[in-house]
Amino acid sequence: MSSAEPRKFGSGWISGSASIVLGAMGLGAVLCLLFPAQLTTPELRAIYPMGIVRGLIQAGIVTGFVLGLLSIVLRKSKALGLAGLLLATIAVLLGGWEVPVEVPVAKSNYLGLDWFLLDLLLMSVLFVPIERLFPRVSQPILRDEFSTDLVYFFIGHVLIQVFVFFTVAPATAFFAWARHPSFEAAITSQPLPVQFVEIVFVSDLFFYWTHRLFHRVPFLWRAHAVHHSPRQMDWLAGSRLHILEIVIVRAVMFLPLFVCGFSASAVQAYVAFVALHAVLLHANVRFRFGWLEQIIAMPRYHQFHHASDGESLDKNFAVHLPWLDRLFGTQYLPRDGWPKHMGVAGDPLPATYWAQLVYPFRPPRASV
Repeated sequence: MSSAEPRKFGSGWISGSASIVLGAMGLGAVLCLLFPAQLTTPELRAIYPMGIVRGLIQAGIVTGFVLGLLSIVLRKSKALGLAGLLLATIAVLLGGWEVPVEVPVAKSNYLGLDWFLLDLLLMSVLFVPIERLFPRVSQPILRDEFSTDLVYFFIGHVLIQVFVFFTVAPATAFFAWARHPSFEAAITSQPLPVQFVEIVFVSDLFFYWTHRLFHRVPFLWRAHAVHHSPRQMDWLAGSRLHILEIVIVRAVMFLPLFVCGFSASAVQAYVAFVALHAVLLHANVRFRFGWLEQIIAMPRYHQFHHASDGESLDKNFAVHLPWLDRLFGTQYLPRDGWPKHMGVAGDPLPATYWAQLVYPFRPPRASV
């Protein structure tokens, strides 16, 4: 495909790109139907309304096929349209939305491909229109390094079983002795909203100090610098997390929840909140939330933490509760304005996923 071809509306680029996305998602969904034990998460599998799911798969594949044809008609280079058509065709040849699923599904180790597809659909449908209507910075949807962050989003979802194991295993293996049935009973007897608020506080308190360590310890900083490396913020940028950071941070945040014995419903509510809140914090939106910004972290607050500007460096470590930063003297929230420059000051990180994966383990470059 020639990079000189236009990408404006009516050029076939938008329809071709959308065709590839829908074709790939449709193919992925069909693979989930074919191999549910290996490619779907048991918790989600149990609650899927299959009639609606099959209808969405059908709509995605058919729309991807139509958009691929449109791109072929409109665009001189046929690569985008043909790629979308190929993906949609393969999905149909494999059985499409009518693939039968045997119930019950056998237990197996699994990859969370369904979780990746579902969350990608939900977050993009929710945040892409908002970012186009109310952008803080004018930038294309497929910004620089978008593909890198999409790889992070994919890995972070598909390897969910691995991450859950490393999140839960340290607590259950080394801190089961710290649990007390009477204390756990007192915790779980509280109303769900009370438990939720307590979880937000306890998890953010542990996150705050872990986050500060990641900024202080050189090796940990090199892993955390990966998360700080995006120079443009959007709904996908927050997915850029090194595997090492995911494992350490989630294990630390889960520890107090395990020891205190919060109910599964309260923990699940918190996980759902984090999934949405984390995307909002990095979104390219210009919203201001007034007094609420003093109570719960919002995009402007967290994006000052991502800024490479001098005054905001090593500030705003809390991910939920800004008053933790006020309490410990690390808050930076001017009355007006947004950060001007994002990314890591000084030596830039490599741009690709695999280069960033090995970055923490490579010796730092000697300063000149």
